[in-house]
Amino acid sequence: MEVFSNYQKYIDNEQELRENIRIVVREIEHLAKDATIHLQVIHSDLTKINNACTLARQQIEACAKKYEKLSTLVPAGQYYRYSDHWTYITQRLIFLIALVIYLEAGFLVTRETAAEMLGLKIKQSDGFHLDIEDYLLGILLLASELSRFATNSVTMGDYERPLNISHFIGDLNTGFRLLNMKNDGLRKRFDALKYDVKKIEEVVYDVSIRGLSNPAETKDQPKAADPVE
Repeated sequence: MEVFSNYQKYIDNEQELRENIRIVVREIEHLAKDATIHLQVIHSDLTKINNACTLARQQIEACAKKYEKLSTLVPAGQYYRYSDHWTYITQRLIFLIALVIYLEAGFLVTRETAAEMLGLKIKQSDGFHLDIEDYLLGILLLASELSRFATNSVTMGDYERPLNISHFIGDLNTGFRLLNMKNDGLRKRFDALKYDVKKIEEVVYDVSIRGLSNPAETKDQPKAADPVE
């Protein structure tokens, strides 16, 4: 019966480890929720965008400390054994980071920059890292948010912003089409991108036929970088 006692010890240790991981992940989720709340103001008051980005960055910086703690819990070489605990929230944070960078500078955040902001590595061999598919899925979440932002910008009287967003999302769509996506979740989310593109195009068309926009002011807007570095 001693062998079963050893099995029980293994099970108990495994359950304890997973519970400790879940505790840290819940802390990250709480911080991400706060960042999301701060950024929602962009849909109702364009003058508060800069302040919203500053507050969101503070929450993201706090998340980096939690990821550092998380990395100490996960045994070396077993990242993917436990990654199901933090995959979704990591994608969500990539989206939040991408949104902040877009609002501040108008371009697409690279995987390297996003990983640095969360205190993560790039290469799997280096340890706790930012998985490339988590990065890509997070970026795809950005498209849906920007399509909503384009519509609300018009409501708030900003008729040029939808054109800028349209250029950015168009470049993003082109970049993703260069990828050979074998991951089902990634491919399905990419399929949804076409609807985001269409929605934004409809907003731009409506603004254009009403004569509310000035294309000359948006033609030199920054474009999205390639989604993969």
